[in-house]
Amino acid sequence: DKSMPLEDHIREFREGLFRTAVALVVSVGTCLTFYKELTSVLEKPAQVQGNLVKFVQLAPGEFFFVSVKVAVAVGFLLAFPYALFEAAIYFTPALTKTERGTVGPVVLASAGLFYAGVAFAFTVLSPAALGFFISYSQDVIESNFSIDQYFEFILSTGFATGLAFQVPVLQILLGIFNILKSDQLFSVWRYVVVASAVVGAVLTPSTDPVTQLLLSGALCGLYFGGAGVLFALGK
Repeated sequence: DKSMPLEDHIREFREGLFRTAVALVVSVGTCLTFYKELTSVLEKPAQVQGNLVKFVQLAPGEFFFVSVKVAVAVGFLLAFPYALFEAAIYFTPALTKTERGTVGPVVLASAGLFYAGVAFAFTVLSPAALGFFISYSQDVIESNFSIDQYFEFILSTGFATGLAFQVPVLQILLGIFNILKSDQLFSVWRYVVVASAVVGAVLTPSTDPVTQLLLSGALCGLYFGGAGVLFALGK
């Protein structure tokens, strides 16, 4: 590929950064515009199995600041694919053909697994954890959740699970560069089961066993799935 002057690289970087910032502002602005609908969607994990939960704000203006924080977090999440697209446009010319064939699928897989982790947390982990807590106290006290702490729980669970779902990507990268082999990954399966339980306990913001077991099981599945891909690739 033809080399470019430094000034052109800086100009392209600034233009890409500006377009990414515009996409982020549009995403956050859209989330703020539809904050009521967004709040209703994020409250759904607590309403599973007919649970009756009331959300309250414990300080003046708490919901306003919470809605802004949630809009920024979800806006970043929505703008993330476009940021990856801009990064790919900027860095691809500097890569060789072989590197392009490797980096592209890995980046796409990483983004896909991150979103899969967020979806898994929202549809499986969070409802299971909240259902456990609510049912445990159902006949004793009324469940009134602070809207700030509840959204912090939902967002932190989704972010941590999305990061945990990057395990297969790391395995495949290490296998492609001949740092690890599939038989090595399969040989330490006992340690993986124990490590998955520990990681599940550390990453989940709640302390209930249901959520930890679900995340640990998902991590084990992802680990053996990544090892299986390496085996299929002959690594």
